[in-house]
Amino acid sequence: MSRQYTIEVDPEDTLERHFTRLKSEQKRALRKLGIGSIRDLLYHFPARYENAGATGTIAAVTAGTEVTLYGTVRKPEIRRTWKSRRPLAEAYLEDATGKIKMMWFSQPYIAKTLHEGMPVKVSGRVAGVGAKMYLANPEIDRSPIAPEETHDSLFARGVEIPAELYPLYPESQGVSSLWLHHAVKRVFAAHAHERIEDPLPNDILERYKLPVLAAALVFIHTPRRHADALAARKRFAFEEVFALQTLLQQRRHTLLEQRALGVKVNRNALTDFVASFPFPITDAQTRAIDTIAHDFEKTHPMLRLLEGDVGSGKTAVAAATAYLVATSLPEGRIAGTLQVAYLCPTEILAKQHFSTFVSYFKDHPIPIGLITGSECRRFPSRVHYEESAKISKAAFKKMVANGEIPIVIGTHALIEKSLVFKHLSYAIIDEQHRFGTMHRQELATKGAIVPHFLSMTATPIPRTLALTIYGDLDLTLLDEMPMGRKPIVTEVLGPSKREDAYARVREELAQGRQAYVICPRIDEPDPAKELALMAKSVKAEAARLKKEVFPGAAIDILHSKMRPAEKEEAMKKFGNGGTQILVATSVVEVGVNVPNATVILIEGAERFGLAQLHQLRGRVIRSTHQSYCFALPESFGPATKERMRAFASARNGFELAEYDLALRGAGELSGGRQWGVSDIAMEALKNIKLVEAARTEAARLVAKDPGLKNHPALLQRARMAGAEMHLE
Repeated sequence: MSRQYTIEVDPEDTLERHFTRLKSEQKRALRKLGIGSIRDLLYHFPARYENAGATGTIAAVTAGTEVTLYGTVRKPEIRRTWKSRRPLAEAYLEDATGKIKMMWFSQPYIAKTLHEGMPVKVSGRVAGVGAKMYLANPEIDRSPIAPEETHDSLFARGVEIPAELYPLYPESQGVSSLWLHHAVKRVFAAHAHERIEDPLPNDILERYKLPVLAAALVFIHTPRRHADALAARKRFAFEEVFALQTLLQQRRHTLLEQRALGVKVNRNALTDFVASFPFPITDAQTRAIDTIAHDFEKTHPMLRLLEGDVGSGKTAVAAATAYLVATSLPEGRIAGTLQVAYLCPTEILAKQHFSTFVSYFKDHPIPIGLITGSECRRFPSRVHYEESAKISKAAFKKMVANGEIPIVIGTHALIEKSLVFKHLSYAIIDEQHRFGTMHRQELATKGAIVPHFLSMTATPIPRTLALTIYGDLDLTLLDEMPMGRKPIVTEVLGPSKREDAYARVREELAQGRQAYVICPRIDEPDPAKELALMAKSVKAEAARLKKEVFPGAAIDILHSKMRPAEKEEAMKKFGNGGTQILVATSVVEVGVNVPNATVILIEGAERFGLAQLHQLRGRVIRSTHQSYCFALPESFGPATKERMRAFASARNGFELAEYDLALRGAGELSGGRQWGVSDIAMEALKNIKLVEAARTEAARLVAKDPGLKNHPALLQRARMAGAEMHLE
């Protein structure tokens, strides 16, 4: 018989209010896992499950099988094998049906982590036969104290919810899956899960045949069948995407109610400007420019994401649309122009875009400004029209405030409060994912009226992820490459084939071309402080290449720890051909544009995510010359081989992104760490119908109830989802 509860458990209660016997290491572990309340505990979902069929009693185990056993540790000790004298840890596992030996070969330290009477869960293969069966090198899940004792201050003893699948949770030292499993079951016994209001409206639950919240929580934590767990995971994946979409649709609704500064679109002038580019634009670029121009003619702000593969020409689209704004008079005025703010993630990229804009606008009398942490520049110079001039920050800010500089390109310095625009009408954010929503909001508050927004990214994003994390933006794709661009020849080479890459570099240098060599590290590790790693470093590799491989070549380095002036000098030398081989870290990943560079070697390629690899490869697709990319992994395990095969065979970044999502769920291109999306929501991104349904339902609901006054539980859940993605 369980005891009657005298204290009602509120899901919003902190764990420490009721879990009075928590140890300090458990409190730290729970904080690290983001578990502060009963609700947090219930929303800490299992990562996977073990079959109960493989979990049983010690008396029932058979040789050669994989098993999971619950029991108590007996007689832990360290000894040596009889012949080889190898040290090993040894202990017995005991349950009500018997005991079995556990052995960890060449891991004697494990015995020191065990003690007599410790309750554990053990998973491993049964070796030996008959009476000599034992568990070989099993994984052990330690629970610091008996779960029943831990939870007795809140819940009754002895309440069990039968399950045929055992959950394995994301853990932290001090809190194991076994601890969490028992904690959740005691929460269920107290019926705390039934006191959380379901954030999903009933009509949506019925339309998509989703379980109600209380049932879904039981299904996901203590499923009897895989079908139960799948139904619950589908529900929570939909819930998170729907909650996030609701928040983003609220933001979109609010912005679309604002009035934008009217941009007078002169299509004839636009045609002439685009015709002055030193290259013909693609049909995809034409469509993107027309779409943005059409948005400018509306009375509310544009909210658009321009997604294009590396080298697809996003900067040209930005320049053409910026031209429209910079040649448009403010409403009710006969002089002056509307203004454009172009926000870049790095100083290198900001200076590069400034130079590109100068080349596009050199035949058009429109001033362009650059502001970074280290300098301010203005084009054209009053002395030499074809050049830009360096000016003081105070003078620069005064000119922007007076509306004298229509187009302003910069880094984070662009959103400083002291930089005030007179008629900010258009805000462009390059590499959107590198900026938080706060940056977008800071740009929006630069003027009295909300500007049009264009977010741009070259990072390959699966369509489902783009619809999820940019739910408030309309999506435009640049899915064509400029004429004359040849596909990059990509090869993955082992140590024995490294000379093939060097031979190609020599051939390219002989033709007057240039090369990148990318390394994962800046410096060699200090042997006195850390173990030597296989990863090559920029400094050591540059010295080795100069001495042993390319003795006659001009070699320079570039990395993030260099001073801005040093970086600029290194890029300037490489850009004008003074450096033949640039040895760098992934600081060149985004936007660096040197058309004469036609070959790139990526050392330790398996240490980079697929998105990084694709971005790095994009550094050598800036001209009509044939380009080459050589990936040089340090190890060739099965996972590395699969990733490298995908990298070498993918025709474009979008294909690579979709492949990565299918291969590993969240994947490295679009993982939860990068985007702030939980693991369970990332699972939903394989299902385009689910994501589109969540987006449609969110838009429909927000249109009827913008403030969610009739859906307070959904409002709370949306804010939780926004906080997880740093949108709140």
